[in-house]
Amino acid sequence: MKILITGATGFLGSALCLALENEGHELVRVGSKNCDLTRQDSLQSYNSPKYDRIYHLAAWTKAGDFCLYHPGEQWIINQQINTNILAWWQKYQPQAKLIAMGTSCAYDPELKLIEDNYLKGAPIESLFTYAMSKRMLHVGLLALQKQYDLKHLTLVPSTLYGPNYHLDGRQMHFIFDLIRKIVNGQQKGEEVVLWGDGNQRRELVYLDDFVRLTLQLSERQENELINVGAGGDHSIRDFAKMICRYVGYDHKKIKYDKTRYVGARSKCLAVSKLKRIITDLKLTPLATGIEKTVKWYLEAVKKGQA
Repeated sequence: MKILITGATGFLGSALCLALENEGHELVRVGSKNCDLTRQDSLQSYNSPKYDRIYHLAAWTKAGDFCLYHPGEQWIINQQINTNILAWWQKYQPQAKLIAMGTSCAYDPELKLIEDNYLKGAPIESLFTYAMSKRMLHVGLLALQKQYDLKHLTLVPSTLYGPNYHLDGRQMHFIFDLIRKIVNGQQKGEEVVLWGDGNQRRELVYLDDFVRLTLQLSERQENELINVGAGGDHSIRDFAKMICRYVGYDHKKIKYDKTRYVGARSKCLAVSKLKRIITDLKLTPLATGIEKTVKWYLEAVKKGQA
């Protein structure tokens, strides 16, 4: 198949491209360095050939408290990106199935995190703008399917983790930030201070698992929204203890700063729909995934990359 991928150079994009390439597909990679998706005419050079699939992964956001300080920019930039990709898809590539990434923060935390509730209620205030831009992306897909009979799929991942995360100085997602802080505590004697009281809970999905499931769902499903999660969550303290065991750091030395931003107190996707579709669902055990991720990070430190 001929496949175009936006956000192709990111953490997920790089892994997805590798998997698609290994399957023998012909790829066109779109990243921030070769295409400014905020420009209305940015995709004109990609009008041909005709693609079988489009994976839309590109989004303008960062981990941590970024959303608190850039709500206006997040709305404008993400709406530009999403509107431009959808308009181009409808006009020039209507034969392609478009697979887009949603976000778990789009859910109202007071409601059950099932697919039927994705557009219901209100996301938490601190993530509201980014969450609503992702909701609008899904609404756009539904609208284009209704009027033009285009084929789409929205996947909503839990936090992804695994080796080969970016180490370029940007703020990291929580699990990588925990690893970095604990490794620095063990190797450099730095004080390990984690945000919040440590009782906030998070769900993780190993990157390779998510990529594998993305390929399977892309084949089997269309015009659906599907949560892709592990079906269980753990506290930040649990994650920290697990990392400490692999690193050799005393978890009792960790301090918790209750004044810092923590986002949602709990976030665990309902995955009953996923299990109905993938009846033999198998995921990398958390302990195995954390160990592999820590080993990768320690090797990056050794090479001077982190």
